[in-house]
Amino acid sequence: MLVPWLALEGAQERVAAWSETTGLDLRWLGTTADAEEIKDTAVTQPLTVALSLLAAEELARRVELPTEAPVAGHSVGELAAAAVAGVLTTDEAVALAAVRGQEMATACALEPTGMSAVLGGDPEDVTAVLAQLGLDVANRNGAGQIVAAGRIDALAALAQHKPAQARVMPLPVAGAFHTRFMAPAEHALAQYTAQLIVKDPARPLLSNADGEVVTGGAEMLRRLIEQVTKPVRWDSCMATLRALTVTATVELPPAGKLSRLLKRDFKGTVTLALKAPEDLDKIAGLLCAHSGTDHSGADYSGIVA
Repeated sequence: MLVPWLALEGAQERVAAWSETTGLDLRWLGTTADAEEIKDTAVTQPLTVALSLLAAEELARRVELPTEAPVAGHSVGELAAAAVAGVLTTDEAVALAAVRGQEMATACALEPTGMSAVLGGDPEDVTAVLAQLGLDVANRNGAGQIVAAGRIDALAALAQHKPAQARVMPLPVAGAFHTRFMAPAEHALAQYTAQLIVKDPARPLLSNADGEVVTGGAEMLRRLIEQVTKPVRWDSCMATLRALTVTATVELPPAGKLSRLLKRDFKGTVTLALKAPEDLDKIAGLLCAHSGTDHSGADYSGIVA
């Protein structure tokens, strides 16, 4: 994940500092470790946020991002989005991701839980089936995708009794994220952030809770804490991007999944996934071409993490 990015000026120093802060050797985890070693959510979360912010910092050095450009993140990506918007510093975002990951891993160990993607089917029918099985809706991702979460036996029952015209795909995650099972993690995050001083967003910042633009830093921090037990409404985030007349999006690394959702649900929008440093110049050109406002003041570009 990190190999190509570490060649950028100052990147190795940034990763070394974040490693010291988190107590994790992020350089080794992002360059040498195998998939088995980084799948622990206590590792995955800070590593992902660190990678996203390395790319965001380099992108900002190459092109002046318009302050009207909205930013949104999915799940832990919302920490990176908050840093891009200036609510958190990059150091605070990576440190918070490490605490979030560790506390969610601890919560996962309390009982066997997991998540499964439900693809297709009528949304009302899908949610009704989940409720009958005692499962929670963890993500509403749009493009016909709902993620179910809960106890392993209930997920097994879902696989056997699929909603009409739907496919069920188990996800390789440690537990039932964004559900009531993460309550201990929410409590720990509230304690950890009690003394954290945040700033108001410097650009439109969308919330996973409802897709709304959040204008206060304290309000965003509250939402980031509560997010671990509440469903991710990426469908609502995409609806807000559409309402803001966004016509081009850039997905920060590790990129690909959100871009695919945007392409399916947000037709006509130019969507680029920033996967390697060589993509930066192309994306800088895209942002320059699509930045600006029309007669209504609507922005043309957006950033997702």
